[in-house]
Amino acid sequence: MPDNDTPIRPHVNIREMPTNAFVDGVYNLVNPQIGLTRGGDPYLKCLMRDASGEMPARKWRFSEKEMAEITRTGFVRIAGTTELYNEQPQLKIERIEAIDVSDEDLAHLLPMTRRHIGDMFTRLKSLLESLEHPAIKALVGAYLGDEQMMGLFRRAPAATALHHAWLGGLLEHTLQLLELADRMLPLYPDLNRDLVLTGLFLHDLGKTQELSWERGFAYTADGNLIGHVVRGAILLQVKAAIAARDSGCRLPVEALRVLQHIVLSHHGQLEFGAAKLPATPEAIFVAHLDNLDARTQMALTATRGPDSGRGEPQSDFTEKVWALETRLYRPDPLKATSAPG
Repeated sequence: MPDNDTPIRPHVNIREMPTNAFVDGVYNLVNPQIGLTRGGDPYLKCLMRDASGEMPARKWRFSEKEMAEITRTGFVRIAGTTELYNEQPQLKIERIEAIDVSDEDLAHLLPMTRRHIGDMFTRLKSLLESLEHPAIKALVGAYLGDEQMMGLFRRAPAATALHHAWLGGLLEHTLQLLELADRMLPLYPDLNRDLVLTGLFLHDLGKTQELSWERGFAYTADGNLIGHVVRGAILLQVKAAIAARDSGCRLPVEALRVLQHIVLSHHGQLEFGAAKLPATPEAIFVAHLDNLDARTQMALTATRGPDSGRGEPQSDFTEKVWALETRLYRPDPLKATSAPG
C-alpha cells in the first residue's frame, strides 16, 4: 500500500484513459461491493468516478476486513491498469487506499454543472420576484433567506445517478422548470401562476437533506428514512409558519394545503415515489413538467453527453436505459456532415 507521502501522478480524467495504461490517481469511490470469484474467493467490485465520467474497477485479491478503511472518506487513491472486459473499459486495481480531499478537489472529482451557479441562482430569484400574492412572496422569501439551505441548494445534485446527477444539478433542474413554466403558463391562463412557480421552486428542496455529496453522491439517513418528498412537505409547514410570523401575512390554509399536495404528488405515480396522485390542475402541470425535464435530460446525457458511448461497441443505439425502458438512438439526423445530394 503506498503511503500518503508518495507523489501522485498528474490526474488523468476517466474519459481520457487509454486501454492497457497504468493509472495512479485520486478518484471518487462509488458503490463498493464484495463479490465472489468462481473459486469462492472475495474480490472488490466498484465504480471509480471523477468530473469526466466513471469506470468499473476490480481488485481481485481483497479481504472484507479492508472495506471499512477504503470507504472511510468516499475518495481513494488507486493504482492499477486499464483493460477491456467484454469490450468495456475497466480498471484492474493493484493498490487502493482512502484519502482526504479538499472542497476545491470536489470540482475535479465529481461531475459538476457546466453552467455558472451564481448566474443561475440570480436568474431563479428574478423569476420568483415576479410572484404576486403577498403571502406567497413572504413564503418564498423565508426559503431564500435561509442561507444554509440556499447554500446546499446551489451545490446539491438533483439525484445520485439518474438526471442532473452533478454538483449544481438541483439548482439547474429547478431553474429549467421555472423557465419552462414561465414560457408555457401563458398558454394555460386558468392555471394559478403563483402556485405553479412556487410549487416548482419547492418540489425538490427536500433533497438538500436527502442527499450528500461530500463523500460522493449518496443518500443521508434522512433520505433513507424519510425522503425528499415527505421532507419537503414538512419543511413547507415550518417555513409557512416562519413567513407568517416575520411578515404578518399568513398564507391561506387551502393554499398551504395545495402547495403541500404539489410537493407530495410531484413524482406523478405512486410507484415512482409520489405520496399522493396529482389531484389539482397545478399539481398535474408540475408533475408532468418535472417528468419532462428529468427524462429529457436523461436521454440527452445518454446520447449526447460528454461520456455517452464511451467503451461501447460502435452503434447508433445506446445500451438499454432502464429508467427510460428503451435503447436510445444517438444521431441527430439534421447534423449529418454530408451535404444533401
